[in-house]
Amino acid sequence: MSVRFEIFTADLDPLVAFYTQVLDFALVRDERAAPVGYVALERDAVRIGAAYRGEPIDPSARHPPTGIEVVLEVDDLQAEHDRVVAHGWPIEEPLQDRPWGLADFRILDPGGHYLRITGR
Repeated sequence: MSVRFEIFTADLDPLVAFYTQVLDFALVRDERAAPVGYVALERDAVRIGAAYRGEPIDPSARHPPTGIEVVLEVDDLQAEHDRVVAHGWPIEEPLQDRPWGLADFRILDPGGHYLRITGR
C-alpha cells in the first residue's frame, strides 16, 4: 500500500516551492497554467496532488482538532528537521520524543495543511 492525497490551495507556486525545496519532493506533473491549476508531487511512496481553489481557506480550520494531520514517516528524522530549519521554515512544534515511543516535529505547509514529520 502507498498513500496519495489531494490538497487544495489558493496559490500553487509557494506550495510547489515548499514541497520541492523544503521537503525534497519531486514535481511530477505541472499544470499550473491550465484553467484549473493542478500539480502532482512525489517522494518515495507518497504522492500529493494539489489543485487550485480561488477562495483562501482559514488555515486554523485545516489542522487538529478540526482538520487533518498528515503524518510523513522518514528514515532520518534529524536530517529532515535540519533541512526544514536550514530553509528557515517555521516549526509549529519542536522536535521531541513522544509518549508513544516515536519522535517528531510539526509544521504547516504554505496552504496551512498540518504536517507531522516523524521517524519510523
